[in-house]
Amino acid sequence: MPTITSLSPTSGPVTGGTSVTITGTGFTGPITVRFGTTATTFTLDSPTQITAIAPAGSVGTVQVTVTTSAGTSNGVSYTYLAVPALISISPSQGTTAGGTTVTLTGSGLTGVTAVSFGGAPAASFTVDSNTQITAVTPAGTGIVSVTVTGPGGTSNPVVYVYVVVPTITSISPTAGPTAGGNNVTITGTGFIGPLTVRFGSTATIFTVNSATQITAIAPAHTAGTVQVTVTGSGGASNGVSYTYAAVPTLTSIAPVSGSVTGGTTVVLTGTNLIGATAVSFGGTPATSFTVNSATQITAVAPAHVAGTVQVTVTTAGGTSNGVAYTYVAVPTLTTVVPNLGSVT
Repeated sequence: MPTITSLSPTSGPVTGGTSVTITGTGFTGPITVRFGTTATTFTLDSPTQITAIAPAGSVGTVQVTVTTSAGTSNGVSYTYLAVPALISISPSQGTTAGGTTVTLTGSGLTGVTAVSFGGAPAASFTVDSNTQITAVTPAGTGIVSVTVTGPGGTSNPVVYVYVVVPTITSISPTAGPTAGGNNVTITGTGFIGPLTVRFGSTATIFTVNSATQITAIAPAHTAGTVQVTVTGSGGASNGVSYTYAAVPTLTSIAPVSGSVTGGTTVVLTGTNLIGATAVSFGGTPATSFTVNSATQITAVAPAHVAGTVQVTVTTAGGTSNGVAYTYVAVPTLTTVVPNLGSVT
């Protein structure tokens, strides 16, 4: 009588095709190998070993037997495992950098040993139940097939799309007036497909110059700093700071006059003077200036013809009102009469 001592492996997919090594004794003469009631093909390696091909079967456990002219052996259990099947993936898209957590729904997922995104293993995964797996995507590009592999085999694929998330490296200028309307150049990557550009929470109009550059029109906003972002199909970019500056105002200048030769040091008093980029005396730039605080600037008057001019200050927020400064001609002497007198 033939006897079976072991099988290897002891399980396989319901689709069959698994090579199963049967070890035992009495494997001589005409032989039939059955998985349950189904006879299958095999190779007689020796009187103690048979290599059989598991036929297709139904989910569950069957008895493997070997029959010779002397009789039928004992049965040894072989388990048919369901091939995992996938129904959906959610979300079905994510960034090329990976790191997106997705939920795979299907059946026969218990015991899954691998999750693949276009051939790349998932960064990590957890089998939540027989019908659900939570996985973290690896880095990738384009449209890929997602499959899971378990003892029963590899599932059908579901589609996952890697989309580009824009990134911003710089903006220029980094500040502007609260009235908005100025052009801001945004430099970065991934500026493709449908995009939205926001200053804070306010979307604005823009032109995509290339995949790495956008020219946006800053919308009006209250004074302060906001984050500029670009949102594409893959999500929102990092934020870069943009400051809305209030329009500067001048209330006084001291002294209010000086020589046409310039060189007079004046103190300008006002508001919102931080970040001043220019001080003008009737259209002529100050020889030099120092922003002392948000309310004071010290400037050196340039040379100018005699008369009264308007002094203004320019910041990212715009140009201030003017305050009057008078250029006084240097007095000159032509004659003295009489041109001599007593020592007393």
